[in-house]
Amino acid sequence: MLQNPKRYTITAALPYTNGPIHIGHLAGVYVPSDIYSRYLRLQGRDVLFVCGSDEHGVAISMKAKKEGITPQEVIDKYDGIIRKSFSDFGISFDNYSRTSAKIHHDTASEFFRTLYDKGDFIEEVTEQLYDAKADQFLADRFVVGTCPKCGNEEAYGDQCEKCGSTLNATDLINPKSTITGETPIMKKTKHWFLPLDRYEDFLKEWILVGHKNDWKPNVYGQVKSWIDGGLEPRAVTRDLDWGIDVPVEGAEGKKLYVWFDAPIGYISSTKEWALREGKDWEPYWKDQDTKLVHFIGKDNIVFHCIIFPAMLKAEGSYILPDNVPANEFLNLEGNKLSTSKNWAVWLHEYLEEFPNQQDVLRYALTSNAPETKDNDFTWKDFQARNNNELAAIFGNFINRVVVLTHKYYDGIVPKPNEFSEVDEATLTELKAYPAVISSSIERYRFREALSELMNVARLGNKYLADEEPWKMIKTNPARVQTQMYVALQIAAALRVLCEPFLPFTAEKLNIILKNDEKLNWNDVSTNSDLLPAGHKIGEGEILFAQIDDEQIQKQIDKLEATKKSNEVASFLAMPQKELIQFDDFAKMDIRVGTILEAEKMPKANKLLILKVDTGIDVRTIVSGIAESFKPEEIIGKRVTILVNLAPRNLRGVESQGMILMTNNAEGKLVFVNPDADGVANGETIN
Repeated sequence: MLQNPKRYTITAALPYTNGPIHIGHLAGVYVPSDIYSRYLRLQGRDVLFVCGSDEHGVAISMKAKKEGITPQEVIDKYDGIIRKSFSDFGISFDNYSRTSAKIHHDTASEFFRTLYDKGDFIEEVTEQLYDAKADQFLADRFVVGTCPKCGNEEAYGDQCEKCGSTLNATDLINPKSTITGETPIMKKTKHWFLPLDRYEDFLKEWILVGHKNDWKPNVYGQVKSWIDGGLEPRAVTRDLDWGIDVPVEGAEGKKLYVWFDAPIGYISSTKEWALREGKDWEPYWKDQDTKLVHFIGKDNIVFHCIIFPAMLKAEGSYILPDNVPANEFLNLEGNKLSTSKNWAVWLHEYLEEFPNQQDVLRYALTSNAPETKDNDFTWKDFQARNNNELAAIFGNFINRVVVLTHKYYDGIVPKPNEFSEVDEATLTELKAYPAVISSSIERYRFREALSELMNVARLGNKYLADEEPWKMIKTNPARVQTQMYVALQIAAALRVLCEPFLPFTAEKLNIILKNDEKLNWNDVSTNSDLLPAGHKIGEGEILFAQIDDEQIQKQIDKLEATKKSNEVASFLAMPQKELIQFDDFAKMDIRVGTILEAEKMPKANKLLILKVDTGIDVRTIVSGIAESFKPEEIIGKRVTILVNLAPRNLRGVESQGMILMTNNAEGKLVFVNPDADGVANGETIN
């Protein structure tokens, strides 16, 4: 771990521009990286925080085919949505670029060419899956099949999303092309490979020995598993029609593999920033006094901890990441987030439905961040975090302080008199909090850091509750001056310390407290007068409004509608039964009838005894529909009956026929009924 670096280069995983940003992305990558960057800036550090849209690869091509538009139209559409979402949500990138930009194409091509000229690649002709009908080689994501490890029949050619295993397309059982549905064939093609096995000893020493004690266990464990399993050469080129051309002779029609080109996007984004700001980009990537930190989700660990470092090592002039604090996955209401199934809370929709409440979501996601294991986001927890913590603790303290200051002193910070032991102890405890919160942030424990921030608000509430200035004002107004001075110092400290976590709240507090002097993180520990006596504060406002049950139920209902829609969309009809002859069908006498009476079968949960007018008689039919229908609901119901079914005795009642039913996509029983008017009971169905 680099101690006292001169500068920080912080990267956040490049989001694919094949869809908007959802809460899983935020919790896994963008909120923690923004907290870290904002915190370091408050400490006066030299910080560069970069990201950009990942606009190449199969995901983009698939989206374009699905929507019937060009890849360029796809990336332009979603790059715009993503940029606005990040900006509206307060993610403080110093630069947000695009991998379709010329500066990135040039940077990635130059990087490849450097390794190529040094002889770092292996050139091989291999067999790859090919769709003869589509006349194209199939990239990993254009192949689906059965996962050889867990049996999931919808695994992709690069990864099984059910068990998380990394795969090759040729590993799949019964592979199918997602383009045509055809079974692909094997066909020879030439590609360039990065020989990861050459870097195995370096990676063992650098990670397994060098970062054994400071990398997160979930990251270290996954990397160790890969290295222990033995590394193999990995292709850095693909047969695709979308991406960066491979810049060597004999590579016509081939593109750089997206996982070679995407992490280089951090470098090209830095170059773009440097050109705009008139800076030198190289120290941020090549100076040993620079601390490089990658924020990613767990599905990107291998690429950022093995493949990209091997690429940087091969190039020779770049620094390696000091840490890769990857998070696990965030689930939604007990189910895995899924872009394709719309099982997500989309950031742009949240910002429309909860306007000006960015910090509530930031707080909820940080409080429940999947830092070492998968966690679950629920709307009820979101509501509770806002109402019981942000509003009841943080907002309540600020409101009391501001209201009392205006009530007693017309909004002017009073001059303190002699400090009591309680005052001294409270101010001493307050000054300790920056170091406590820093310790957690520096170790990438953002949940822990946020909890300590809330303890500052709790300190303020306890101080007011114990001191009771609203009672003391009647008997000892001089004492109240000191009490309110102390409370205002806590409020000012909260303004500084909450900024990494709750930046919009920090802005509001700045307006309320009129604290124009730009305080930094360490001022809370060293400055005894964060709000000096005589300073006039502004009027208060509600920082965190209560979120009511109706708002939350609306979100839950929205997800339920999505779930039902997915069930209908994924409904598969039963396979056709074996063929029968016409004579077999002609033997069945199917007629229209009406249910006249219905009652529950005694001591039977599933059976109803029905009296049915078949047009030829009134007969008894016992039907197993009692769990789906109440007797009174179906009296008068038109039904379709198989009348010449041999009678069967059920619990002492002879059943003389069978009513035709089916199950809908939700598994509910439905009557198969004649819907034409004027069809009489007893009419036959041919």
